[in-house]
Amino acid sequence: MCELLAMSTRHPTNLTLSLRALAEHSSSGGHVDGWGVAYYSNGDAWRIRDTTAAYDSPWTQLVASYGLTSDLVVAHIRKATQGQVVLENTQPFERELGGRIHTFAHNGDLPRVTKSGKYRSHNFRPVGNTDSEHVFCYLMDKLREPWLSDEAPDFETRWQIFRDICSEFRPLGPANFVYSDSEYLFVHGNTRTQQDGVRRPPGLHWLCRKCHHDGKPGLTSKALSVTNAITLDTAEQAVVLVASVPLTEEPWEALGEGEVLAARHGRVVARSTL
Repeated sequence: MCELLAMSTRHPTNLTLSLRALAEHSSSGGHVDGWGVAYYSNGDAWRIRDTTAAYDSPWTQLVASYGLTSDLVVAHIRKATQGQVVLENTQPFERELGGRIHTFAHNGDLPRVTKSGKYRSHNFRPVGNTDSEHVFCYLMDKLREPWLSDEAPDFETRWQIFRDICSEFRPLGPANFVYSDSEYLFVHGNTRTQQDGVRRPPGLHWLCRKCHHDGKPGLTSKALSVTNAITLDTAEQAVVLVASVPLTEEPWEALGEGEVLAARHGRVVARSTL
């Protein structure tokens, strides 16, 4: 199955070490059908994608050497279960809504989605032919009305729509979702095929990391603590990482089946189980 990686931080930083670890998984886990990453910059995003394996892609080295920094990142390595190995099927997917770039990545397999007219979006059409992009277009359709108002919808509206979508798709199969509207990072953990070949939770893990911030891009100081709740200070860096499997030796926490989480500026702002 595919693997996901996402990050929300208080101050812009790079994701080089975590991306390198994710790329290594593409060689050891058979995730050779493409990869992509979106680095947010205000309401827009740098989005780099390739149809080759991350560990063998020249774009991986380019991203690392360029030193892109961001306070919000969504990444994905692909092991194709639906759709050809082509750019249009490579995640994360992207759409504009309400003057912001929205991105989405999915780990899992939801074959009924592409076969049912129930999940066809009226305002957003898939460019490729994956179940993942169909889910994203369906989510965007539900978000469209509140985002077309003069002001961005409040958090509770966004949170409830995301929760409703997760509840709708979770019974159809593995539905690990990472979605961002350029401000919040929304995450849904479900089940995934584990190393022993059995499909079960957890589908995602998460980690909160807090450390001193010296005003320069990047995590240049040693991590001081890892907690489930962070009190932010303008002089501190704070990081929320989400990944399909832990990427470091730190105490990552597994998301339960049907657990949803929202983060903003390196702080978890909402967490519940559907």
